Amino acid sequence: MIARLPVTLALSALITTATGFLVGRGRQPTAGATPPYYLLYSITADLAGAPFSDRNEDATYLYQVTAVSGPDPTKPDSYGVADQAELMADRARTAILGRDPATGLWLHELTVPGARVIGRSLDIEAGGTSDPSDAIMSYVQRFRLDLTS
Repeated sequence: MIARLPVTLALSALITTATGFLVGRGRQPTAGATPPYYLLYSITADLAGAPFSDRNEDATYLYQVTAVSGPDPTKPDSYGVADQAELMADRARTAILGRDPATGLWLHELTVPGARVIGRSLDIEAGGTSDPSDAIMSYVQRFRLDLTS
């Protein structure tokens, strides 16, 4: 079975590097971090073939990437806006799914020790949600990663 943690760490690093925004794994990226940032959640796994003890089987992992928009700290009356959340969603989508039109290769390599990523796709895009009480807007996307050892 392909270990999940190295996949999660590689995806988190890819999003951070490709977008320039911090990524928190299931929580705020760092103590006191203010939006904008991404939240990365491990959702489900699908394992094909033999039992868990067989390390040569393929795996499909599902991740949720939530873009969190927020107020501009330099402007006291500002708030998170749909435009910022959608821009962040676009950047995350391009980081994970973008391909070079000339070669067809991924724009950003997803390197996982002991495994090879053989597929990436958008599983669902729930879109934007807002919380008027804290001036934050978020945008949810789920990505499917197919791996083989």
